[in-house]
Amino acid sequence: MERERFENLVAKAVDSLPEALRARMENIDVVVATRPTRRQLAEEALEPGEKLLGLYEGVPLTERTEHYGLVMPDKITIFQEPLESMCQSDAQIIAEVQRVVRHEIAHHFGISDERLEELGRY
Repeated sequence: MERERFENLVAKAVDSLPEALRARMENIDVVVATRPTRRQLAEEALEPGEKLLGLYEGVPLTERTEHYGLVMPDKITIFQEPLESMCQSDAQIIAEVQRVVRHEIAHHFGISDERLEELGRY
């Protein structure tokens, strides 16, 4: 898939979130990268065969204090190549982008992977 089209899918996934949720997203950038860096992969300590599809880097809203300020925006990166490699169709890519974007935004709101699994949203 062309990069521009993939970026549009990510933007649409963010835009499709409820307005109340989007309004609470503070100091955050959502970007696309071809694949994770070696540093990102090492820091995530993935299981063998596991792919890094998206990554939240920042301070979750639940951990921000009154001293939070003058900091770089949090960053959500959606990785195009790993996502595409696990999908067989455009429809699957669209669905997976939606899922990964929601998953990483949940981290921005302080929801852990464990809690997402409990909620059935992993």
